[in-house]
Amino acid sequence: MDITALAETAIKPIVSALSSVLFYDVAGFPFIVLWLMVAALFFTIYLRGVNLRLLGHSFHLITSKNTEDKGKGEVSQLQAFLSAISATVGLGSIAGVSVAVAVGGPGAIFWIIVMGLFSMATKFAEVTLSLMYRKVDVDGKVLGGPIHYLQDGLKELGYARMGRILATVFAIFCLGGAIGGGNMFQSNQTVKILASEIPALADHAWVISAAFALLVGGVLFGSIKRIAKVAEAVGPLKGIVYLACALIIIAYNIEELPAAIALIFNEAFTANAAQGGMFGMLVLAFKRALFANEAGLGSAPIAHAAARVKEPAREGSIALMEPLFAAFIALLTGLVVVVTHAYQGASLEDGVLIAATAFATVGDWFTIMLAVCVFLFAYGTTIGWSYYGEIAWCHLFGRKGIKGYYVLYTLACFVGGIATFGVIIDLADLLILGGALPNIIALFLLRHKIKAEMLKYMRAIGK
Repeated sequence: MDITALAETAIKPIVSALSSVLFYDVAGFPFIVLWLMVAALFFTIYLRGVNLRLLGHSFHLITSKNTEDKGKGEVSQLQAFLSAISATVGLGSIAGVSVAVAVGGPGAIFWIIVMGLFSMATKFAEVTLSLMYRKVDVDGKVLGGPIHYLQDGLKELGYARMGRILATVFAIFCLGGAIGGGNMFQSNQTVKILASEIPALADHAWVISAAFALLVGGVLFGSIKRIAKVAEAVGPLKGIVYLACALIIIAYNIEELPAAIALIFNEAFTANAAQGGMFGMLVLAFKRALFANEAGLGSAPIAHAAARVKEPAREGSIALMEPLFAAFIALLTGLVVVVTHAYQGASLEDGVLIAATAFATVGDWFTIMLAVCVFLFAYGTTIGWSYYGEIAWCHLFGRKGIKGYYVLYTLACFVGGIATFGVIIDLADLLILGGALPNIIALFLLRHKIKAEMLKYMRAIGK
């Protein structure tokens, strides 16, 4: 049995066990997808349309030269934002969206964007709460995220034991999500596209996988400050490069653009638009949207907790832009694969190769640009999620064994690169989405505190 088969054999039982719980059918929707959808809709209404009310303010904070308000923290507010963006917007926005269009039809793009807009409220809620309950340890390290607001927030409500249990559950999912979705999924698609672009390595995927793993491992022995510095460089670069490539492809196929836009809107509301009909398309689109923007999963609040900021809702306001940015990247990917017809005849296993077909319409040489984009997206996400996994590891095992985590994370990166995409994407969905179970419970129970903090901040800024 080769190493790929061994990896699949080890992963499949985990996928089967988690799938039976998280994807339990509730009126046709997987439970975990419905869980996140309800949260997004609830907080959009409960927080009085914060998605739109603070959107302009969010843009101002991100583009302003002075984004500090001199609060406790390890990195600047912009660095925290870019760290979260770098980890959030990964290959789910390229490979995942491409698969959604191939399996669900072009109409899926419309619903991915809609879900992204509603998810902005969830992101605001969890990041604001993270800043409210963050703490500084004896070494001066700022800690925050669901682990802390589950423990301390629920303790204030008289649910101390439940808070401790749910914090541990979240840490387990976060660690698994970091290794599975934030790591293995990214390395898998990076290896696939690079192997297709470098013929000499086509039969030696392990070489690419090993090189990528070593590049990731080289950052792990730093801190959130080192990750933030890398994210500050990689985050804007990957967005600019991908935007430029997408616009070139659309321009090259400009005659197809009107028909593609019409197709997206028409199939968004037709019952036969997707495999499984209209309902099947919605389930697939919402699942991919929630995976791409990570709102409600509790991951981004960990990065935002390190920002130098006093007002929790100020950081929550900045975080509003993350699902919007993810939705924009999804739209670019969707337009690219539809105008080029690259999605037709493709399947789940094709993953990022669907986008490669689209890039090839400009010229065979242009697919190398996709390889560059894939590497930048994957690398940013992998190092960002390494920090989330580190926080979870420390909660579960303490800092004494942290070097063991670094080794495990690097090894998982290598294994992910040579495993089968179908298995990896299932594991990524399950482990990353699983963190939403305890996280959303905390958001619902502490909703009054979130709203009070939001209203206080809005009064302060005259909103």
